[in-house]
Amino acid sequence: MSNFDPDSPSDNDWEERGELAWNEFDWEQYLRTQDEVIQRYIAFYEQLREHPERIDEVAHFMGWDKEAWSSEGTDFQETETENEEVDDFDSDPYTLHKNPVFVATRAIYLTIKRSWECLAHDGTRVPQPLALALQTSLYRGEDNAMLAIQALDFGDYAMSISLLKRALRDLNQSFALLDEKAAAHSRALANFREDTIPRFFDLREIWLRVMEECRQELARPRDSEEDEE
Repeated sequence: MSNFDPDSPSDNDWEERGELAWNEFDWEQYLRTQDEVIQRYIAFYEQLREHPERIDEVAHFMGWDKEAWSSEGTDFQETETENEEVDDFDSDPYTLHKNPVFVATRAIYLTIKRSWECLAHDGTRVPQPLALALQTSLYRGEDNAMLAIQALDFGDYAMSISLLKRALRDLNQSFALLDEKAAAHSRALANFREDTIPRFFDLREIWLRVMEECRQELARPRDSEEDEE
């Protein structure tokens, strides 16, 4: 997932579309389509969860890095339907929902929260203080990450870095809460920890890549025309 380009502001996409005359139904259909994109990401992610380069592989299958796309080492074949979905995805107006960082972050967090919600309601398997603390940590981390992605879309790279730092602190807290001592409470909790830790690392890897690209953008000399303005 190396094509999270912070150098493609969303304003141009809106300008090219002109004035939109969409009603509530149109936007609801659009949002449902974006929900399907999240589910497609999850489907690829789950099937590739044992792959050492899974976040890059999933990006290829999502069509985010078509030039480097390769099916070597996988069993997937891109179908005509999937190609049509990608084309439709590209033809719609740009919103935050189309940002690859948004899709990946939202999707991975969704897989974690779904599993946790199914497990945490049972006090015999999860201590209730832990259930509440981890749930809060997960939602806070996702919230900070979403704000960071929004700042990224607006071209505010420094703010995006700061917010991702906060998201990383929340992620570290989630790591700390889900330690081996906590996992010893029940076999179900131990299984959840084993499945979730790699997902935490994937979120961390994605955010660190974005932060690095933001720092590179901030370090880039400004164009002479911008300096004159």
